[in-house]
Amino acid sequence: MSLSRRSAVLGLGAAGLAACTASPARRLVTSPDFVGPPPAPAVVVETPGRIDAPMRRTGRLVQGGSLIFDTAWPGAQVLVDGALVGHASAAGCFVVGLDRDAPERVVIEARARSGEVASLDLAVARGDFDVQRIDGLPQDTVTPEAPETLAKIAAEAERKAQGFASNIDADYFRAGFDMPLQATRLSSRFGGQRILNGAPSRPHYGADLAAPVGTPIHAPCDGVVSFAETGLHFEGGLIMIDHGQGLVTAYLHLSKVETARGDFVERGRKIAEVGAEGRATGPHLCWRMKWRNRNLDPTLLVGVQAP
Repeated sequence: MSLSRRSAVLGLGAAGLAACTASPARRLVTSPDFVGPPPAPAVVVETPGRIDAPMRRTGRLVQGGSLIFDTAWPGAQVLVDGALVGHASAAGCFVVGLDRDAPERVVIEARARSGEVASLDLAVARGDFDVQRIDGLPQDTVTPEAPETLAKIAAEAERKAQGFASNIDADYFRAGFDMPLQATRLSSRFGGQRILNGAPSRPHYGADLAAPVGTPIHAPCDGVVSFAETGLHFEGGLIMIDHGQGLVTAYLHLSKVETARGDFVERGRKIAEVGAEGRATGPHLCWRMKWRNRNLDPTLLVGVQAP
């Protein structure tokens, strides 16, 4: 990528938005043995506002789900439960994520610059999460104690937090997502409570896609790389991609990283290869998604496009 191209993407001016809004619909690529959830059905809801400016949405109203909204109000303020979380794009599009532990109701508002308001009070379904026991992990990856290891983990956590905090002014997510692997099976679902070597741990905030070492991983949607490193204590190789408005996907345990921080990656571009690095018992891709520090199930956005 040229420096001018990279600068244009990071600045995300009119050219970046035009590329986003002009993205064609893509084919969902899965294999017959993929056992993850099917693409979320399109659900369209209109709410009070201007007659010619309804607020419509697609997505899944469930813990860990994501919602994509479309309005006729470019740059509208977006509020979730009364808190300002960002602005709609130049096309009037915005995304809202529902955390794995989201409450049973959420209120979402769009406020136009003219002062008009559209609001939705939505019921959020409870997620169906597993309890997963994993034994045989190196104990240092479960409860590290060495001072040098703890210092390494702390430094990595700070850099990873910066990657997840990325918030580019774009709406690439509106074109929907593909699976990052062409042929795979879901070996561990998002959100399960994990018991590692007999000790309860945080829920698993990713979808584990089993595949052999070296299997190509492709960008599931256009975006800008906000993090790309190898040799991390827990993740091994790790890439993060911001798909606009802080909707960030992460790719863990990589054996090979083929992109760099600041790169614009087009949907379908190879970005990495599957590995078994860091805290892993075998080769797989752990695919994660975050929005405003909310943990989301990335598989629930596969095939979902803006209304």
